[in-house]
Amino acid sequence: MAASTHLINGVSALSLSSSRTPLLHSSLSFSSLSSLKLLTNSSQISAENHAFRFNNNSSISGFKLNRRERIIRATSSSSSSSSSSSFGSRLEESVKKTVNDNAVVVYSKTWCSYSSEVKSLFKRLGVEPLVIELDELGPQGPQLQKVLERITGQHTVPNVFIGGKHIGGCTDTVKLYRKGELDPLLVEANAKKAES
Repeated sequence: MAASTHLINGVSALSLSSSRTPLLHSSLSFSSLSSLKLLTNSSQISAENHAFRFNNNSSISGFKLNRRERIIRATSSSSSSSSSSSFGSRLEESVKKTVNDNAVVVYSKTWCSYSSEVKSLFKRLGVEPLVIELDELGPQGPQLQKVLERITGQHTVPNVFIGGKHIGGCTDTVKLYRKGELDPLLVEANAKKAES
């Protein structure tokens, strides 16, 4: 989305345009609105407690659209949060499927020393976990970390799952190893063969 600021009749205005929403080539007066959101995927303008009527080539409170008459009822931020919660639900289902379909899963960050310690421990034990490096996922990484926090209550990495069950972080995994309880979990999850 491209945005540029202009001065119209002495009022600061924002010119909005997007290749995904050609309808919204408009100018926005900041004096009339405090919270305007542009939802590019639904071609909708949303603002708290406001409704606007747009006419062909007309301007109301600094808004201008070159399209047929439209009524755009502003909605509260619930419309954007419902679309993001829908995305969050899909992401949550994806996480659950991933941890259930793989014997050992480690959500990690490449620069995190605790993540490195857990990955090294599994390597020494001859276990090859599915490692998901959150910092290599772009904008989806932080979203995935928020979903993991919602599922597990843990906001740090590494976030370790064995046999579909949340184990915890580095301290929890190392503690299980030192108590001799990690190997049985790995065997039960078919991540490692039982030692005779």
